[in-house]
Amino acid sequence: MLPSGQPKFRRRKAARPDEIVAAALEIFSEKGFAAARLDDIAARAGVSKGAIYLYFATKEDIFRAVIAQAVLPNVGQIRQLAAAHPGPFSDLARGLAALAPTLLARSELGGVIKMVVGEARNFPEIARLWHDQVIDPALGALSEAIGAAQARGEVRPGDPRLYALGLIGPLLAGVIWRETFTPVGAEPFDLPTLARQHFETALRGMSPDPTA
Repeated sequence: MLPSGQPKFRRRKAARPDEIVAAALEIFSEKGFAAARLDDIAARAGVSKGAIYLYFATKEDIFRAVIAQAVLPNVGQIRQLAAAHPGPFSDLARGLAALAPTLLARSELGGVIKMVVGEARNFPEIARLWHDQVIDPALGALSEAIGAAQARGEVRPGDPRLYALGLIGPLLAGVIWRETFTPVGAEPFDLPTLARQHFETALRGMSPDPTA
């Protein structure tokens, strides 16, 4: 038996950054950026506060790692789906409607989205990171797909970026609702149903044929 106060197992040093990032994702989601303390992250990860400084100099650096490990793989899926789909755009949109709720299902990710929106004014750097590494690439990939669909005559004229924002906006609103109002008793929205219904409605509005 291990002496009192000894850890039950010894982690490989190579695993510690991943454990710290996973713990930080949970803490950021639960407490927000301002209230998240390195002590909290260290305790959740099962390491000392000093161990965090072996891998991350600041809390912002930890947030960068959270984006890189927990968020960017999801963005990569969206970009790959958009890039690999030659058409028709309606099939791509329906594929995104099925994929996006799955990616947004993790409560920790929703909590981080709420954190970025709520604390952007006081911590503009986290908003900038989220925009540059998450929002802009995903919105850009969808905008490019819409522009290509317009060139094929599948989508009516209009700003592709505005169309893209119109498609994903209600899903983000649904996540914010889930993280903000559902915990205090509001009736929740089912994200997969929201995505399917909204995308079908949007596709009709984007069609060059008003009777489609």
